[in-house]
Amino acid sequence: MQDVPQENQRTTKTHADQLNRQCYCITLDRKALTDSLQKQFSDTGNEAPATPEIHHFFSNTPVFVPQADIATMERIVQAIESAAELPPYKEKALSWAPDIAGFDPGPIGAFMGYDFHLGENGPRLIEINTNAGGAFLNTVLARAQHRCCDPSQQTAGTNRALDGFEDAVFAMFQQEWQRQGGDSTPGCLAIVDDAPESQFMFPEFQLAQQLFQARGIETLILDPSELEYVDGALSAHGKPIGMVYNRLVDFALEAPALGALRRAYLDGAAVVTPNPRAHALMADKRNLILLSDAQTLRDWGLSETEAGFLDRAVPKTRLVSASDEAELWSNRRKLFFKPVAGHGSKGVYRGEKLTRRVFEEILKGDYIAQNFVPAGERTLRVDGTVTTRKVDIRLYTYAGQHLLAAARVYQGQATNFRTPGGGFAPVFEV
Repeated sequence: MQDVPQENQRTTKTHADQLNRQCYCITLDRKALTDSLQKQFSDTGNEAPATPEIHHFFSNTPVFVPQADIATMERIVQAIESAAELPPYKEKALSWAPDIAGFDPGPIGAFMGYDFHLGENGPRLIEINTNAGGAFLNTVLARAQHRCCDPSQQTAGTNRALDGFEDAVFAMFQQEWQRQGGDSTPGCLAIVDDAPESQFMFPEFQLAQQLFQARGIETLILDPSELEYVDGALSAHGKPIGMVYNRLVDFALEAPALGALRRAYLDGAAVVTPNPRAHALMADKRNLILLSDAQTLRDWGLSETEAGFLDRAVPKTRLVSASDEAELWSNRRKLFFKPVAGHGSKGVYRGEKLTRRVFEEILKGDYIAQNFVPAGERTLRVDGTVTTRKVDIRLYTYAGQHLLAAARVYQGQATNFRTPGGGFAPVFEV
């Protein structure tokens, strides 16, 4: 990919900014969305979830993003993944990871997710996720859009990505299988999460199941307690399991119920993706400390160009220490606090809203403090009233290559799916 001009310092409002403030068009064709979901679920022999359960996932309006910002985000992802290949980086990241992360079976992790806030200074990285959810749902959403009042639409490149999404996902899992020495494709794949039918993202699991089964891979959706590991073989309900699409948030596979999966993984008897090593190297929140220290990355061998991208894109991050109590409290309004072992929005705090009691608890736990970066904004009409919501952008990638871009529209201090008018939203590049 060509380098993106590095002076992505916007001092004037872009066309995308204007559209996000002034375009109230409802572009989502909910009937087309429902029909598409019903068809895909019926292809798996499953019933489509009831409309109220599905529709809270989706916003009615798109989010407009400059094409230059998408290109910059792609280069930031590549810079991060280059940094993660540096031996000193790996050594440091693994030093605070659980022991299981020292095992390297080969796969690098399906569906990486990079979350960004967009502002006047261009994209800023907020978080990295190894089991990023929503890609399958966002693809269905992006295909169910009307035109809006502005002629700007999804670009030809975006449409090509949508047209090729299923093939790219299948190729991604094939590559993960082959990175561990497998030939061709697995015969049976399991999508694994705790009590999957109760999970918020269960419809996503069903869409993934449909994709794999349409390409000849028998696919089961399982709780980890359904797995057995006997005589060097992982199985469930009498079926051998060659590959696991891991949706668990126990990233180190430590819970007793994960014993069979953990043993099969460490014995190399099943391909698990994403795996504990991928999470340790890429998504452990402490790694943001490394990625926000451009000078150290330069000293470790990262190129000046890539270090420059990270210097501008990754907010300064530090480990919370009780010895820094006075400084952290004094500067709290400029900080965002995240638990090292947390996931999603659990346990995160905007420093501006911290009480002293909560701050004392943060000092006792394992937390990072990240320089606060405001979310982007989208103005929309909800029940006839014009209102403003926050926005973040997620890039789904594999091996540094862009699979899909999607937005999340929300209110509050972190993304959620409880906001009227909010939810996943398609990205329209302008």
